[in-house]
Amino acid sequence: MIVSGSASQVLAAELAAELDEPLASVEYERFPDGEVMASAPGFEDDRAIVVGSTVSSDAHLELLQLQDAVREWGAEEVVTILPYMGYARQDQAFETGQPVSARAVARALSPGTDRVMTVNPHEEAVCDFFDVPAESVDGAGRLAEPLPDDLHDPVFLSPDSGAIDIAETVKTSYGTGTADYFEKVRHSSTEVELTPSDTDVSGRDVVVTDDIIATGSTMSGAVEILHEREASRVFVTCVHPMLAADAYTKLSRAGVETVYGTDTIERAVSEVSVAPKLADAL
Repeated sequence: MIVSGSASQVLAAELAAELDEPLASVEYERFPDGEVMASAPGFEDDRAIVVGSTVSSDAHLELLQLQDAVREWGAEEVVTILPYMGYARQDQAFETGQPVSARAVARALSPGTDRVMTVNPHEEAVCDFFDVPAESVDGAGRLAEPLPDDLHDPVFLSPDSGAIDIAETVKTSYGTGTADYFEKVRHSSTEVELTPSDTDVSGRDVVVTDDIIATGSTMSGAVEILHEREASRVFVTCVHPMLAADAYTKLSRAGVETVYGTDTIERAVSEVSVAPKLADAL
């Protein structure tokens, strides 16, 4: 039975359809003192698949509560799916005295589950922080589906070398084109310098790919560079469309044709579901 956190209701329903499994009734409450409670009244199954992107502190608590609730109802196996794992980018202590937040989150979630799956974490090594078997699922190939069929001599670009695998995956799924990346130098937590690659983008359609778009600053900078180099149309795709604050506006002002994302984080740009990939992994 599929049990959904409040931030992943669409994906949970898609996964239930893919697996032909029932979708549990779930209730979400908030008490006057601000505390949240997520419950699964009437849950009846030996296995629970709890689906919840941890996009906020409340979402983390909901996931812990749903794990506990299904155990309370007698579930013998609990599989926890983190379509988007919050704090995954804090995978090391950057200064003395700072926590490894990804490890802290993983350790908190581990006692309530038998298995963990997450989609395209920023670093796959975060799966090692869990005390139970954990694996990453690659949802990047799904990003090719919403792209126009008539891309002209397309170039698939990642904002840095670390995300080139995503560009390659989207290119392969699309069926034609070349893949490359920008050179990125981070000067601070907020200042990033992009250096164009040698790929000729003049007159070509470009698809910029990444695992996550948070503030949109890096991505919009990349798009501006592409237009300076006379690219034709520029599309942006990402697995996790966080799009915090004015990120979408930044991308639009930079000249993006369209932004496409998956439903790991449910936003207006979530044009495609990772449910088939999760179903295959299950």
